[in-house]
Amino acid sequence: MNEVFPTLIAGLIGLALGVVGVLAYFFAQRRSAQLPAVDEPTLPEGAAAVLSVIGRAFVVLDDVDGVVRANPAAYAYGLVRGHTLVHEQLANMVRRVRDDGVITESQFELQRGTMGPGALVVHTRVAPLGEEYILLLADDRTEITRTEAMRNDFVANVSHELKTPVGAISLLAEAIEDGADDPVAVLRFTGRLHKESSRLSALVQDIIELSRLQSSDAIVHGEQVQVAAVVAEAVDRNKLLAEERNITISVGGQVQAPVHGDADLLMTALRNLIDNAIRYSPEHSAVGVGLRERDGFALISVTDQGPGISAEEQERVFERFYRVDSARSRQTGGTGLGLSIVKHVLANHGGEVSLWSQEGQGSTFTLRIPTLDEQDLDLEGPVVRSASGTSAAAEGGREGGNR
Repeated sequence: MNEVFPTLIAGLIGLALGVVGVLAYFFAQRRSAQLPAVDEPTLPEGAAAVLSVIGRAFVVLDDVDGVVRANPAAYAYGLVRGHTLVHEQLANMVRRVRDDGVITESQFELQRGTMGPGALVVHTRVAPLGEEYILLLADDRTEITRTEAMRNDFVANVSHELKTPVGAISLLAEAIEDGADDPVAVLRFTGRLHKESSRLSALVQDIIELSRLQSSDAIVHGEQVQVAAVVAEAVDRNKLLAEERNITISVGGQVQAPVHGDADLLMTALRNLIDNAIRYSPEHSAVGVGLRERDGFALISVTDQGPGISAEEQERVFERFYRVDSARSRQTGGTGLGLSIVKHVLANHGGEVSLWSQEGQGSTFTLRIPTLDEQDLDLEGPVVRSASGTSAAAEGGREGGNR
């Protein structure tokens, strides 16, 4: 009897607690049913489907500038972190559109997030989306802006470079006309006129060649090319200039495997390097051309005994119209486009050009071109395989080129 009584008490207490819990749940349900229903904010019908295929970075913001939705591109560009718009310029655009309801467009140069030096040029468009949201669209214009700046610089440089020989030719023509009765003066002026016209012709040809190499369809077909034959032709075309300066061109080493590409363009690139080496080396000296194979690449090095190039200028020598010594380059007939052409020819063949130089110790330029292995040779129409997986071959070429 003493053991049954406590058990009975405990059961009654448990039953009472259960009844209380059921009643509390019942009254809570009745109270919630009496409250007015509040709809969760949603995007306008069809907006999500359109945004998923829009092809731009997008951010949808609510009435307190919180990010409701953003695609991966918005995060990749560094426009959004968590649920916050990173850049104050964009936040200000969003607020203006929310206040006046007018669609706004603008372009900004923004940092990729809040850390790091990377900059991004984005064209933005901000518009109301439904009654509660603001939509921000962003289009990456970094590459387009860079290309436009390069084109503008190129046009400005071409105009400047052409002005010099054209002006000189005009002045020399007037001098010849005024000195028609002086045979000695006429002979002297015509010699200078011939030099300036040759320089102008070389400059125009280099500009045409470089423009063609930079176009998207510069590489149209290719063939197996023997490196030794390219080197032999490039050396042969520089023999006259070398003999005029009493400079010896020495060739050493060998490359057995062929490369794929355009023999004329490769010869043009190599001729430019040998031409530079001859023009910048002192008279009665030597220019060396070395060949070797390494890790699936043909390496062709051209070494001069010139004044060398400082470390600060080595990064810029492949820029268009850049000259280490402008006065000397003009004296030697340089256009400032030769090395830029070399760089583009090698890039189109899946290769690269590198430079070693020290002031007072000369310079060595090295061409690195992918070779074809036995598997490639068994295929019809082999292609150049670069680190990026692209294929390359080129058509056309031009003689000459200067640093």
